[in-house]
Amino acid sequence: MMTLHPKVIDLTLDRVWRLLAALGHPEKNMPPVIHVAGTNGKGSTQAMIRAGLEAGDKRVHAYTSPHLARFHERIRLAGELISESYLSEILDECYAANDGAPITYFEITTVAAILAFSRVPADYTVLEVGLGGRLDATNVVESPALSIITPVSIDHQQYLGETLALIAGEKAGIIKRGVPCIVGAQEEAGLDVIEARARALDAPLLVRGQHWHVWEERGRLVFQDETGLLDLPLPNLIGAHQVQNAGMAIAALRHLGFGEAECEAAMRDAYWPARLQRLTTGPLIAAAGEAELWLDGGHNPAAGEALAEALARLPERPLHLICGMLDTKDIGGYLRPLAGLAQDLIAVSIPGEAATLPAERTAEAARKAGIPATTAESVDEAVAELKAQAPGGRILICGSLYLAGRVLRENG
Repeated sequence: MMTLHPKVIDLTLDRVWRLLAALGHPEKNMPPVIHVAGTNGKGSTQAMIRAGLEAGDKRVHAYTSPHLARFHERIRLAGELISESYLSEILDECYAANDGAPITYFEITTVAAILAFSRVPADYTVLEVGLGGRLDATNVVESPALSIITPVSIDHQQYLGETLALIAGEKAGIIKRGVPCIVGAQEEAGLDVIEARARALDAPLLVRGQHWHVWEERGRLVFQDETGLLDLPLPNLIGAHQVQNAGMAIAALRHLGFGEAECEAAMRDAYWPARLQRLTTGPLIAAAGEAELWLDGGHNPAAGEALAEALARLPERPLHLICGMLDTKDIGGYLRPLAGLAQDLIAVSIPGEAATLPAERTAEAARKAGIPATTAESVDEAVAELKAQAPGGRILICGSLYLAGRVLRENG
């Protein structure tokens, strides 16, 4: 499938519509869709929504990208990851229906997910946008049950535009006529664009700070909307940004008619790997000795800020970063918020990724951000070096979901 299109990313829906038509338009037969776009927090918000829906005895399909360790993570059918045999079956069917025509890897695999969702009974389908929204391959559902736009920030400028307003315009492309849309915290320039799009399509908005509020108080999460106030446990996922993600998930669950028990389960039961995840088993743990080992896949300036805030909540320990990033990312913007927390950084190149930022360039960027930095040939080598030089500290492997996936695979 990778050979069918010469470009890595080419935003258009024409190829997707053609293949969906060849398959009999499965997008029209999915269970009610919750469509999630935004720059940061899509996956965590989706995970909380799914946990809440499943606590309400609902069967939930879910689509997310990219995967971390195995492709199957992208497609969850009625609560379970798609099986190897069924994944092969639907990919073969889509490949045959495409009949050798140009199409991107993401487009054809998204169509495969939609085909599977249309054939397996469930109560809801949660679709996470891959890139942007307006021209994303997931944006083929005429009338979803609900749209969600998480916080929009600067990322993927080469595809979405150089300004926040342009990027917000692409994200707002998932808004459909008359369909309610939950909107997370936004900068004014982004919110203006989202509100204008909603007005044009007569789509009701439920905006954080206007229609619902969420905050942390005395170790609890408090959510308030026009129907009342909820006092809930803090999210299982760490950080103030996860409180904001939780607010969007709760707003969605409340809008869909679910109550306090489901909202509490969304906080308690959500799990989302590589989002400040504490690693506790595997060969890397043995290699780290007495050090704590953590993993995070955030990769843009907003993610760096959220990560710094979350790390500051943990019990104090010397922090050492192992960082690898892609060369398309704003590495300085990502690292600056971490400069006041990290004692040092060991830079690595991401194995197998043509677009990896070379380790020495990552180290240079860290030094410019005020973090002493060296390089290592691999994550294993960096962990061993830190075990020898700084035993008992906190090691955070960070900078890319691709690096995080590699770590999870190699760590079992």
